[in-house]
Amino acid sequence: MRKALRWLLALTVLIGTLSTAGAATAAQPEAAPGTTSTDTDIKDRLLAIPGMSLIQEKPYTGYRFFVLNYTQPIDHRHPSKGTFQQRITVLHKDVSRPTVFYTGGYNVSTNPGRREPTQIVDGNQVSMEYRFFTPSRPDPADWSKLDIWQAASDQHRIFEALKPIYRQKWLSTGGSKGGMTATYYERFYPRDMDGVVAYVAPNDVVNDEDSAYDRFFRNVGTQECRDKLNAVQREALVRRAPLEKKYEAYAADNGYTFTTIGSLDKAYEAVVLDYVWGFWQYSLLSDCASIPADAAHATDDAIWDSVDTISGFSAYTDQGLDTYTPYYYQAGTQLGAPTIHFPTIEKKYIRYGYQPPRNFVPRSIPMRFQPWAMADVDSWVRHHADHMLFVYGQNDPWGAERFRLGKGARDSYVFTAPGLNHGANVAGLVPDEKALATARILEWAGVASVTVQENPSAARPLAKFDAKLDQRDIEREPALRP
Repeated sequence: MRKALRWLLALTVLIGTLSTAGAATAAQPEAAPGTTSTDTDIKDRLLAIPGMSLIQEKPYTGYRFFVLNYTQPIDHRHPSKGTFQQRITVLHKDVSRPTVFYTGGYNVSTNPGRREPTQIVDGNQVSMEYRFFTPSRPDPADWSKLDIWQAASDQHRIFEALKPIYRQKWLSTGGSKGGMTATYYERFYPRDMDGVVAYVAPNDVVNDEDSAYDRFFRNVGTQECRDKLNAVQREALVRRAPLEKKYEAYAADNGYTFTTIGSLDKAYEAVVLDYVWGFWQYSLLSDCASIPADAAHATDDAIWDSVDTISGFSAYTDQGLDTYTPYYYQAGTQLGAPTIHFPTIEKKYIRYGYQPPRNFVPRSIPMRFQPWAMADVDSWVRHHADHMLFVYGQNDPWGAERFRLGKGARDSYVFTAPGLNHGANVAGLVPDEKALATARILEWAGVASVTVQENPSAARPLAKFDAKLDQRDIEREPALRP
């Protein structure tokens, strides 16, 4: 009788309908190998999941691509207190293939795209829009429900909903804030994924200790390049008066306002102080050739254009900040934010310095920093990381404070791609590390051949490169954001 009751309970949980709390997901018929389903089209199987609805299906050769909404609790601790619609996408190849769970930590793209691990394992890809990035925002928005645990719980519920369809192994991945997100998800739900590939993920363990960034900027690249960048940044502050007049005209022409940050003057300095950081985040050493060589004698337009191209003068306007309010809120409550010094610029030219995230979030939204949040994740990674791969770029400022592994880590790695920036990936690693990383990803996904298992140097991506689907260009976002 006890065994029968246990069996009945398990069956009930599997096929039960999600309530607003939505703890369980409906069972799906098992697909035959190499097919979407023996009886049911994959779209129908996805839409049979309670809380799942279709926004759009877009064609792409060799795949099915769906843009979907999924009903999530606003508060996973109290799921009866309301729901919101979270946008996700599914790039479907075959239920017999592994699945990669991707998030960039911001909005989700609604066009078909394949992240590097997805190409490596030739799998499916599920992509999630991070909570509170519109349109995946509760209305009204209770900002206290925007934290790393709630977001990890979003991923957990999506995984539980889709696992009955995609039964093979799962990997999570993401770049920058998405790499952070994949790491936090692993910390809170370590039994969900079979492996984690986190790209260029910052790890600001102690928010008030940022000397690592100052050391980075003293040594990155070449002295010649650093001197050129520092000179343009300084000159933009020396010429503050005429360039702010240009900024006023630019703002008026585009309808930009500065209510959140407080003034055009604060916004102007914030953009200028992002200049050196922004260059190394998005550019390569070879791009130094495009920087004005003699800043002191350059025209105002040359200084403006260089700063605008790299930092973006729209970044700290109300309109530029609005989309990223959820990021700045998290930076000011849990993630932390870097502060660096400018030893090559006289103090008289710097009025505000690096401004805190509080200055980039409307004052109507309360914020309180939780210093234990990142320390907890850092400690967990050092002592419990298992099947985790971190990839950083040698010349990326965000890698100055990174995740590191301790004695408790198992089958986990931290690699650095030489000369690369915030777009560093496995393909950019030195050959031995590239092969090892590729082999481990294949192994974690359950698709490593016997040859690769015996000789990791033989590891190669299983899917051919697709110039459109596998676009590797870094998504450039002006301003200081990971």
